[in-house]
Amino acid sequence: MRKPMMYSLLLFLIVLFAWEGLVRFLQIPELILPTPLVIGKNLIENFSNGYFYPHIAATSIEVFGGFALGAFMGIGLGFLVSNSKAVEEVLHPYIIASQAMPKLALAPLLALWFGFGYLPKILIVALVSFFPLFESTVTGLTYVDQDKVALFRSMRASKWSILVKLRLPTAIPYLFSGLRVAIVLSVVGAVVSEFIGANKGLGALIIVSQGMMDTPLMFSVFILLTFMGIALYQMVAIVEILFFKKYYYTRRTKT
Repeated sequence: MRKPMMYSLLLFLIVLFAWEGLVRFLQIPELILPTPLVIGKNLIENFSNGYFYPHIAATSIEVFGGFALGAFMGIGLGFLVSNSKAVEEVLHPYIIASQAMPKLALAPLLALWFGFGYLPKILIVALVSFFPLFESTVTGLTYVDQDKVALFRSMRASKWSILVKLRLPTAIPYLFSGLRVAIVLSVVGAVVSEFIGANKGLGALIIVSQGMMDTPLMFSVFILLTFMGIALYQMVAIVEILFFKKYYYTRRTKT
């Protein structure tokens, strides 16, 4: 195990022991702040009886569905805007305006239009994850070394060749950066969307735990959401590493 990881684990254990000790010493009620042992017991019990699984499944459907839709819209519109000045001038103000509106404010309206199923929640997640992918795509395709562009043009390369052989490879790191941000924001968007009229999902479970004054359950859900966000972030990071390994290996074998 690497030293930074050991130090990180040690810090985590110190925080847990300090938390447990302070709550017991100050006799803080469980309703206000449960101890890590109580939260751990709650997690084990709810996993053992299967209580968490439908809620995790519902939130996962919303996260992946909304992320896929947001990625399609963000990357697609980013591609159009970066390749056409006219499209940029027409669409960019509306895209910025759409991001200025709080997404939570749209949740009741989307629920009114589409009901309380998965669709309005997937749309909220898509809106949340859209902008990082749009901006990263536009940035990656636009900020290309102009000397390289001039070199390609001097060799009479077509716009398609410049796009495929220069601009797209330059944009890929920006795109993966946007994907890492968007996948974490998708979890946030799913939870926020479930606050409005959902009967399943980890966000709905937070509202339920608040109504029952079950603070250990609320902390358990926080932990699940944290691990979900970390796992999804790492999943994108692993895909990025594998992609670049294959990409550079393919480039070397061709040359």
